[in-house]
Formats: sequence, structure tokens, C-alpha cells
Amino acid sequence: MAIRTIREIGDPVLTKVCKEVTEMTPRLRTLIDDMLETMYEAEGAGLAAPQVGILKRIVVIDAGDGPHVLVNPRIVETSGEQTGNEGCLSVPGKTGVVTRPDYVKAVALNEDMQPYELEGTQLLARAICHELEHLDGKLYVDRVEGKLMDVRDVYGDDEEDEDE
Repeated sequence: MAIRTIREIGDPVLTKVCKEVTEMTPRLRTLIDDMLETMYEAEGAGLAAPQVGILKRIVVIDAGDGPHVLVNPRIVETSGEQTGNEGCLSVPGKTGVVTRPDYVKAVALNEDMQPYELEGTQLLARAICHELEHLDGKLYVDRVEGKLMDVRDVYGDDEEDEDE
């Protein structure tokens, strides 16, 4: 496993639509392992393949309940609403207020290309929505209500926002 470089806002790869995964290869398994390691090293709650420069529909998420690998994910159900500060590993040091569903159900394939469902509320629901938008070339900054703020201004110097 290896830590990959996280692409930052302004990098054109972050604005491109990702391609579906048609088969799991050893190279894609390595990508998934690297994405998990990179996400944990950066202390994020999620990471999408384009954030490490790969235009594949792959997302990893850990909102505190263990890692989830989503291949070709799509949201099939949402309900409720939550509004709160959101950050992104590709927009370091910034946060903004975003409204998302409070409940989300997604369908995806796991790393063995087996279908499964992932349901989440609160942070997990937010992370699912946030990461899946990366696969379509969208960043949370386009959803920010008001202005993008410096993390230190919101949380102080000792705390950091929960990225992604």
C-alpha cells in the first residue's frame, strides 16, 4: 500500500466524470488499498478515486463505523435534511455550510464486484453524498451556503473539520 497525492481544487481531474468499473483487476485492488491508506493518513472520512487522479467510479468511506468500499455507487433513496459544516481533502483548510439529506441509501459493488446496499444517517449520509458527487466532477464548494471559511476561523487552531 502507498499514500497517494491528493489532488486539490483547481486540478482539472476533479471536474471530470468518472468511468464505470467493468472488472476488478489487481491494479484496482491496489488503488482501493492505497485510497484507504491515503484517507486514513489525511484523517478524512472519505476519498473518491478522482481525488488521487484516477477517473474510475470508486469511493472509500469511513465515518467511524469501519471502511466501506463502493464501486459504481449510486444513490437510490434519500430523506430528511441536515445542514452543517463540510470540508474536503481536495479543498484543504476550508469549510462551508452545506445542506444534505439526513438519510441516504446507496447501491454499489464491493471490491469483489458483489452488489450491496449501504444505508447511513448524519455523517455517513453526508459522506456518501459528498463522495459520489466527486465521481461526477462536482465539489462541495458549489453547494456552500454563504461563503467558504478558513477552518481555523470556525474551529480554532486545535480542532480540525471532519474532512469529507
